[in-house]
Amino acid sequence: MARRSGVSARMLRHYESLGLVRPTGRTSAGYREYSAEDIRRIFHIEILRSLGLSLRDVGRALDDPGFAPSDLVGDLVRRTRERIAAETELLARLRRIGAAEPAGWEDVLQIVALLQGLGSESASKRQRAVLSSAEDVPAEALAEAALSEADLNVAGALRWALAQSGDAALPLLADGLDSPAPEVRERAVRSIAEIPTGEATALLRDALASSDAVVRGHAALALGPRGVPDAIPALIEMVVEGTNDTDAADALSALAGDAASADRIAAGLADRLARGTSGPPARRRLAQALADIPGSTASRVLAELSRDEDRGVAVTAAYVLDLRDAR
Repeated sequence: MARRSGVSARMLRHYESLGLVRPTGRTSAGYREYSAEDIRRIFHIEILRSLGLSLRDVGRALDDPGFAPSDLVGDLVRRTRERIAAETELLARLRRIGAAEPAGWEDVLQIVALLQGLGSESASKRQRAVLSSAEDVPAEALAEAALSEADLNVAGALRWALAQSGDAALPLLADGLDSPAPEVRERAVRSIAEIPTGEATALLRDALASSDAVVRGHAALALGPRGVPDAIPALIEMVVEGTNDTDAADALSALAGDAASADRIAAGLADRLARGTSGPPARRRLAQALADIPGSTASRVLAELSRDEDRGVAVTAAYVLDLRDAR
């Protein structure tokens, strides 16, 4: 029977002790005799076990007339997902440990302790784990933590640590930019913005084309101080919309150190005014943004705004003009 079924003799005896299989009879010498029906039952047991059922559940499935397979399958799906999640987490942890290239078991234990700190339910413990040993935490672990961290203080510490890690975490952060979750996309772009490398700058430039306005905005704010003129349209849009408009104006000011960029900024702001789609608050923000943009185009636009029908806009533009003349 063991040879025919592929089930060991020891396991067949175990099945019999549990009542799962009952040999039809015994020979005069005391050997068990199995019928064709016994063989089919053994194959049924093995099939159900291959689905992850316990031997107890196998017995219920075979002997209980009221047994509902759908309930059991649903439970199996849930348990399988939990097992896959646990195995995936373990695999990720092992990869992080391997990426750190530990020299000995002491290093492994230290890395595991740090990873456990990052996974703590306590925000203060997570923050301490980052700040105390950021250089010992694998960059991938920092990136994964940053993409999932909701606490602002811990998130700030993680971005600081990522800035020290160079480009190592960028592939994972780049994947975060394509996440279906908007909060993950924002965490990704804010983390990339803290990394002062050419590769990070390239990712931020690509992010300017994102369909997510928040991602475009954070990318533009980071690219302005880096002298990337591609950020100008997004920054102007932020000023008009009033989204982080003060920071956007500062970024435009940083870009205006280049004469060509200054002309482009002034022309872009003038174009938004010429469209006539901006209300008084937006025109006031545009006037304020022009304060640190050098050149005749910016002065001309401010002069026009100083005669604006809205007194608040006119006063703001006139004040900005006086400041420019006093320099």
